[in-house]
Amino acid sequence: MEKLSSTISESQIKKEVVNKNMLYIGIFSILMLFAGLTSAYIVAQGDGRWIKFELPFMFWISTGVILISSATMNWALISVKTNNYSNLKIALLVTITLGLAFGVTQFLGWRELLSAGIFFAGKTANPGGSFIYLLSGMHLIHIVSGLIYLGVIYSKSMKNVYNANSYGGVKNSALYWHFLDALWIYLFVFLYFNR
Repeated sequence: MEKLSSTISESQIKKEVVNKNMLYIGIFSILMLFAGLTSAYIVAQGDGRWIKFELPFMFWISTGVILISSATMNWALISVKTNNYSNLKIALLVTITLGLAFGVTQFLGWRELLSAGIFFAGKTANPGGSFIYLLSGMHLIHIVSGLIYLGVIYSKSMKNVYNANSYGGVKNSALYWHFLDALWIYLFVFLYFNR
């Protein structure tokens, strides 16, 4: 019986290593995508048709929301490490709610851009406006993937799958969520100083 339990343990360790490596590959791919997009943004600024505009106020709100969500995701990680199952569930639910709020503030920011006459495409579109929609939209797609991931982790936490000895799913979801938070901060600062 001892041999069987150590085999399961080794199997879990291997699975966690594979999952973490796949996550790192995914994060690296996303980094390359956004490095390419921000490089294209800088190159496009030199075409002479660039208009300067203010970032939507709602993007400032988005930034605050995503920073808070990073703290609540950290709370979830601390909770699972101490076997505090009720706090784990609450922290994950709050993080998901803040992720949804981030999405809403992005849409409200795009509405501000439309009200200011900044369009993604069409006769009156400008490359600067198109890029702000593209960068924030691509990030939002990854936020949606993060929310799906968090939803799966939350569902498993409702079944008390995780504990202080086995919480690879929570740890990986926290890593991905913190990465998305840092990516938004980078994009926000990049757009703020390169308008």
